[in-house]
Amino acid sequence: MARLLEKYRNEIVTELKADLGRSNAHAVPKMVKIVLNMGLGKAVQDRKRLEEAVKHMAVITGQKPEITRAKKSVAGFKLREGMEIGCRVTLRGKRMYEFLDRLITLALPRVRDFRGFSPKAFDGHGNYTLGLSEQMVFPEVDADNAKYIQGLNITLVTTSDSNDDAKLLMEKFGFPFSKPGTR
Repeated sequence: MARLLEKYRNEIVTELKADLGRSNAHAVPKMVKIVLNMGLGKAVQDRKRLEEAVKHMAVITGQKPEITRAKKSVAGFKLREGMEIGCRVTLRGKRMYEFLDRLITLALPRVRDFRGFSPKAFDGHGNYTLGLSEQMVFPEVDADNAKYIQGLNITLVTTSDSNDDAKLLMEKFGFPFSKPGTR
């Protein structure tokens, strides 16, 4: 079983019940899914960028990415409808908790000048989105063989309806939020 899933079931649920004043364990917020997305605008001219991004995302997540296509044609970007312009992965269950554990314990400490994420990046419904400027912070990606540095977006989706409850859940997992006044 994933370490964070076990921690959630054994410790975090009881702590959240006490902190939020709820008696039912099913009423406390929980993680639903994590969505990783790489937008590759330059993949229109260079197909190798997309292939490398798909390979890196598969190594990072342990799951084959879905290739995303353009919904509309945009002449200014030399983009036609249906062109492949990115990839995404949706993680649920055990893989989601394993990825979250690797993100918190391995990847984020490798980010240069990292002072925590902004606690203001919630969407109003308990979901949190963050961006990483390069995929090289994950130890699974071999930096010597990578030709292109590519950023990625990570969205953490919870069952919570309020930002405060979701923030409390993420803090219990050990998610590093910046302190007020340090950004």
